[in-house]
Amino acid sequence: MNATTVGANLEASNYVIRPSCQKPNSSSVSGSTHKFCCLSRRRTTLSLTSRKSETKLYSKSKVVCMSSSSQGAGLTYKDAGVDIDAGSELVRRIAKMAPGIGGFGGLFPLGDSYLVAGTDGVGTKLKLAFETGIHDTIGIDLVAMSVNDIITSGAKPLFFLDYYATSRLDVDLAEKVIKGIVDGCQQSDCALLGGETAEMPDFYADGEYDLSGFAVGIVKKESVINGKNISVGDVLIGLPSSGVHSNGFSLVRRVLAKSGLSLKDKLPGESITLGEALMAPTVIYVKQVLDIISKGGIKGIAHITGGGFTDNIPRVFPDGLGARIYNNSWPVPPVFKWIQKAGSIQDGEMKRTFNMGIGMVLVASKEAAERILSEGETAYRIGEVISGDGVSYQ
Repeated sequence: MNATTVGANLEASNYVIRPSCQKPNSSSVSGSTHKFCCLSRRRTTLSLTSRKSETKLYSKSKVVCMSSSSQGAGLTYKDAGVDIDAGSELVRRIAKMAPGIGGFGGLFPLGDSYLVAGTDGVGTKLKLAFETGIHDTIGIDLVAMSVNDIITSGAKPLFFLDYYATSRLDVDLAEKVIKGIVDGCQQSDCALLGGETAEMPDFYADGEYDLSGFAVGIVKKESVINGKNISVGDVLIGLPSSGVHSNGFSLVRRVLAKSGLSLKDKLPGESITLGEALMAPTVIYVKQVLDIISKGGIKGIAHITGGGFTDNIPRVFPDGLGARIYNNSWPVPPVFKWIQKAGSIQDGEMKRTFNMGIGMVLVASKEAAERILSEGETAYRIGEVISGDGVSYQ
């Protein structure tokens, strides 16, 4: 498979909904996850070297978790069943078997370019989709989580594949979900190349489903963004999020239960419901970020997902460098203020769990930062690169 062939597939693919693959029982699950019912039956092996350090990637550990008790008055992500440290430990162990992992996207050399691939789901945000009946935007979340990862390398998304699994196929419901995926692909300027619909009786609760997504993009080797040129004094530019995006919902659901409110109640002090605020689709940054990159001066990019600023920003830095974040340098959306107050959550826990209103962080030269901020971009100067390690706040 080469760039020319991919382009041809893109031209031919359009946006498609593919036939269902029947699964008579759960014993066939492991084999089905690598079978794609897609336009092109040709399979190309990609050496994917990415593995996210946040627990979000490891949905097998996350989806089933919601601990029965909370220690102390303030809720934590671990109380809600998600152990970020355990996820990081798994990454460390996998790195011994597959050296080179750890980036937001996996790079595979192809001539003078790299294919950049990423995969993700939407976690327990699906639980809120089931409860609110909002299914037509969850597909946008699915696309966003993968394409936002691969653009951190400067890659333009080429195509997307999805996996939709349910116990009994409700065609009308599945159509709503796939419509959101199509919308997300259009926002990303990439093709929905295909995917799989798996029907697995008795595996999921009635009316529920699970989603996974897979995106592939391309970037010239000379243009790849890898953080190696980041230096002290570089500026951190934050691009605003739409809200919680698709991480931290195990904790969100615990806070909701503790608050005594329902998803139909108004977000305190706001005109929208909690359900509407929490289900706001993840921002797809593809076009905005690629446009900024094209003008030069971008040295690194961090997608702020599970792990928040604390765990994600350092992933793009060379050894010996850290981040200083300026407190109160951007508006924090009301939904985060409600989550923190209702859950009595400590500041540090909030910053390691949620995006806090910033969904993407660009590491830019001072000149590029001034240009971005002066060109009318909705962006904020949120910090700077310093000597040291980790993330500090002032």
